[in-house]
Amino acid sequence: MSLKIRLARGGAKKRPHYRIVVADSRMPRDGRYIERLGTYNPLLAKDSDDRVDLKEERIRYWLDKGAKPTDRVATFLGKAEIIPMPAQRNNPEKAKPKAKAQERLAEAAEAAEAAKAAVEAPAVEAPAEEAPAEEAPAEA
Repeated sequence: MSLKIRLARGGAKKRPHYRIVVADSRMPRDGRYIERLGTYNPLLAKDSDDRVDLKEERIRYWLDKGAKPTDRVATFLGKAEIIPMPAQRNNPEKAKPKAKAQERLAEAAEAAEAAKAAVEAPAVEAPAEEAPAEEAPAEA
């Protein structure tokens, strides 16, 4: 039997409250569990002592039995110095704009360059336009 230390959701709609439990990994999230190991209340301030409540002795017991914490619970256990702090996952590719957004950005950049070139071009071409104006009266 593979054991997980995970969160089981409780509380009302839009007012979550979680139990930290050890359960068989095949059971539903809010289903049957073996033992309750603590609580997590995300509505409290991050510096509040009551935000995460853990039974350290029982958690160590289940970790010795082979229970694996989920990512979120592993972060709680790392902050409580029960296990080493897990490496933070960072996916810089996820933050990049998708293909259509990149195309729009490229078009906007080209339009900005064209507008900038249009503003600079008349200032450079102004002396060239005066020369043909002088030649026109000579032909007449």
